[in-house]
Amino acid sequence: MPSIASLIPVSSGLCPRDVTGIQPRRVRAVNDSAKGESSAPKDLGALDSCDKHRNEGVEREARAGTVESAGRHGRLFSKFRLFPRVAVYAAVAAAPATIAAGFDLPTTRTDLSEADLKRVADITHPTRDFSKAEQYEAMQAGATTSIDPVTEDSFSHISANIPFEEEQNFKLGNALFRKLWVSSPSSTQASDGLGPLFNARSCMSCHVNDGRGKPPEGGPSAVSMFLRLSRTAGTAEEEKAIASADILNFPDPVYGHQLQDLAVPGLAAEGRMTIRYDEETVMLGDGETASLRRPHYAATNLAYGPLDAATTISARVAPAMIGLGLIEAIPEADILAHADPEDADGDGISGKAAIVRDHRSGKIALGRFGWKAQNATVRDQNADAFANDIGISTPDHPDAHGDCTKAEKKCLEMPTGVQKRLGAQEAPGPILDLVTFYSENLAVPARRKASFPETLRGKQIFYESGCISCHVPKFVTRRDSPDKAQSFQLIWPYSDFLLHDMGEGLADGQQVGLASGREWRTPPLWGIGLTRTVSGHSFFLHDGRARNLTEAILWHGGEAEKARNAFSSLSKDDRAALITFLESL
Repeated sequence: MPSIASLIPVSSGLCPRDVTGIQPRRVRAVNDSAKGESSAPKDLGALDSCDKHRNEGVEREARAGTVESAGRHGRLFSKFRLFPRVAVYAAVAAAPATIAAGFDLPTTRTDLSEADLKRVADITHPTRDFSKAEQYEAMQAGATTSIDPVTEDSFSHISANIPFEEEQNFKLGNALFRKLWVSSPSSTQASDGLGPLFNARSCMSCHVNDGRGKPPEGGPSAVSMFLRLSRTAGTAEEEKAIASADILNFPDPVYGHQLQDLAVPGLAAEGRMTIRYDEETVMLGDGETASLRRPHYAATNLAYGPLDAATTISARVAPAMIGLGLIEAIPEADILAHADPEDADGDGISGKAAIVRDHRSGKIALGRFGWKAQNATVRDQNADAFANDIGISTPDHPDAHGDCTKAEKKCLEMPTGVQKRLGAQEAPGPILDLVTFYSENLAVPARRKASFPETLRGKQIFYESGCISCHVPKFVTRRDSPDKAQSFQLIWPYSDFLLHDMGEGLADGQQVGLASGREWRTPPLWGIGLTRTVSGHSFFLHDGRARNLTEAILWHGGEAEKARNAFSSLSKDDRAALITFLESL
């Protein structure tokens, strides 16, 4: 068997002896082109202990990617609205002070030296060369990338550089993620506590194969999709609570934060979500047409009276689970550097940071998870899902009755699954810890066909159409990340993780923290091309209204309208090339 070092290309000056944390069984070249070009796992930290002459090749390559040398070696893409923004985040210290005004959020990276800051800015600069795939582009999650064969389990693999001794925690977390909870009391005392009101019996029920959810499509079950309920602030005191990030919004006084369509025996479910679609024809620039379906949602069969007149409803599908730990490891400063809430550069793209509070510490944090970036950490997102989706208490949400409200008295009288000998909650700390570890370390699959000409042409069109103004290609994670597997990785999520006004067509009218009813977090695109393989469908956007990627793009409005119009005006072949690029992610 060849050595690990022999399997890692060193043409750019990397020192293979310093590539860390890669398991031998996973270090194989990824052949993604007809010419046999390959990409291999890479840890940017591989340069740290190399001697000077070994670094020179990489430094020359990085310098060639800067704005200054780009100007010397070729014309800057005039369509790149991104470049003024790049100049901002290349010097992260210049992030607008207004972004974090009144909040204690870092606007500079503290984990890197000045030299490394320059290196990171250079390497994350968007490419201008579309003649070939970028180095390591196929390994879109760095050394954590999975290169296992593409199957329906492609989102369920462990990060490739996880040490062997931590695999047990991943497997235990996986078992708990799949665990079917039951109502109390039960002979299986470590598994009871479901509900009393709930939307699903397990995490896997919503995230089938760790993938994305979908609308019920006429069937009786909407397990991976639900209605979020809330109202906006009604008093000055409530407005202050939202402005200070003390609360995200206010629940319906009877039905709580979301409509639970399932209940334990002896209790009535809250109601049902119903969906009606109107088909709308869209004319494309070359004369072809596309059909978009506009959804209309309602809460019906309500068991406890009508919704409050001020309550808004918003449909949400479960997002894919891959790459979450890497997203949490992106430094706040690098995300904030893309924010331009007042559109100071006049490019029509603002981007607003979601300011939230960490569930455990109560400290101000940058929201980056959820459709409106309402959670700062993977743990917070998981704790919310346990409480609201399944009705299971955790140390972070200790109420064993889940989303039951005071108006639902019978719900509050139902027995809970708390077993004092096992812990003070139905899912005590160790359970939440293991599920969080599992969620943080689900690997992003390697790209397919990243070097194919059609993919590269689509990539160029994607960039030139302005899509990367929000779908930012690259980041480098924190060097001091608590999880060493996610430390200092070059990743390609294609998101800025900021809130953007997406126009009236996608508006749900529901405020979530600082996110208005028209604003949504830019979702990461990695893995999007495997949706049908993993999840068995091709529904996209926050409510699954789009039946394919073309429809998803055509729903873009607001800040993304220019990019949407650019796509619409493309020829059929160019639209197909852009879709081919997305399907390679």
